[in-house]
Amino acid sequence: MRHRSKLISTALAALLLTTACATADDGGERAAAPAASGGHGHEYQPPPPAAPLRDGERFQELTMARPYTPQAPDGATDEYRCFMIDPGLTEAAFLTGSQFLPQNHEIVHHAIFFRMEPGQVAAAEKLDASEDGDGWRCFGNAGVGDAAWVAHWAPGADEVLLNDTLGYPMPPGSRLVMQVHYNLLAARTAASATDQSAIRLRLSDASLTPLNTALLTAPIELPCAPGESGPLCDRAAAVADVTKRFGAGAGQTVEQLNAGCNGGRAPQQGTSQSCTIPVSRPMTVHAVAGHMHLLGRAISVELNPGTPQAARLLDIPAYDFDDQAIRPLDAPVQIKPGDSLKVSCTHDAGLRRQLPALRDLPPRYVVWGEGTSDEMCLGILVVSGS
Repeated sequence: MRHRSKLISTALAALLLTTACATADDGGERAAAPAASGGHGHEYQPPPPAAPLRDGERFQELTMARPYTPQAPDGATDEYRCFMIDPGLTEAAFLTGSQFLPQNHEIVHHAIFFRMEPGQVAAAEKLDASEDGDGWRCFGNAGVGDAAWVAHWAPGADEVLLNDTLGYPMPPGSRLVMQVHYNLLAARTAASATDQSAIRLRLSDASLTPLNTALLTAPIELPCAPGESGPLCDRAAAVADVTKRFGAGAGQTVEQLNAGCNGGRAPQQGTSQSCTIPVSRPMTVHAVAGHMHLLGRAISVELNPGTPQAARLLDIPAYDFDDQAIRPLDAPVQIKPGDSLKVSCTHDAGLRRQLPALRDLPPRYVVWGEGTSDEMCLGILVVSGS
C-alpha cells in the first residue's frame, strides 16, 4: 500500500506529533516460508457474498468506466493509478462498509479509497483530463489535497462491519478516488494486463459517529541476504533505484522515515524495525490491520510499550500477504494524550529466493517503496474521536 507522501495520513497528522524509532536484528526462530503460486505468492480466493444489510443501509456498486491497461513507468513492474468514481450523493450519508471486487486478481496488488470533498472535485477532474486515458498516475495519496482514506483492500481482506453506530462521513457531492496498485510481474500477455475492478459500497442515511483512518509507519532497512550480491545490494544504489521508479518523493520518504523514527541518526540496518509514536489527541480504536509486502514475516501494533499499561492491539507472528483483513477489536480501546503507539515489523530477504514473484529479480537492499519487490511496515487503525 502507498505511504502518505507527508509520511502520515491527514487523520494521523492531527493525532500524532513526534516519533522515536528502534531497530534490531532478528535473532529468533523464523516462521516457515509462505507457499508460492500466482503473481503475489498464493492462490487467489474470490470474495464471499456480502453480509445482509442492516437497518437503514443500502448497497451501491461502482465500476471503473472501462478496462484499463497499466503501464509501469521507467522500466518498473508497478503502476499506481487513481480513478475518480461518483456515488451520486445528493444527501449526506455514511460509508458503513465496502467490498472491493478486483476484476483481474493477477495484477491488482491492492486498492485504497479516498474521500474527495465536493470542493476538491474540480481539481481532480482537471488532473484526470491532463493525462491520456482514464485516471491519473498518483504517488503517496489521491494527488488532490488531503483526501481522507476511507477504505482499502489487499489480498485476504473483505468487508469488515463495525458497530452499526459508526461510519465514514460522505457529504453530498463528495466522490471517491480509487487508487489501484498494479503489479505486472504476473501479466503473461497484453490481454491479461487489463483491469476493470469495482467496489460495493454500504451506505447509511442515519446520523452516525464519524470514523477516521490513522496510519503508523516504520522505516525499512533490509540488507541483501547472505550469499546475495549485486549493484542494488548497495543502499545508495537501492534508494536511487526506488527514486527512478517512483519519483523524487519515494527517495524523500525513505530519508524522512529514518529522520522521523531515528532521531536523525544514520539508518539502522536490520531485519526488524519499529517506530514509537506519541499520541496528542484522545481517540477510540475500533479495528486494526497490518500491511507489508512479500518479504514480511511478522507485524504488531502495541499501545504504551514497556509500561504496566502495555497492550497489543495487533499481533501477527507469522505474516501472510494473502491475509491482510482488518481485525475488529474485541472491545473499543480508548487512547489519551500522553499514550504512545508502536508499530514493529520483521522482514526476511531470504524469502526472495523462494517466491516466484521475486526470485528472478536481482537482489537488492530493500527500503520503503511502492513496488512489490520493495517493502513497507504499516499499521492501519480505524478510529473515532480524533
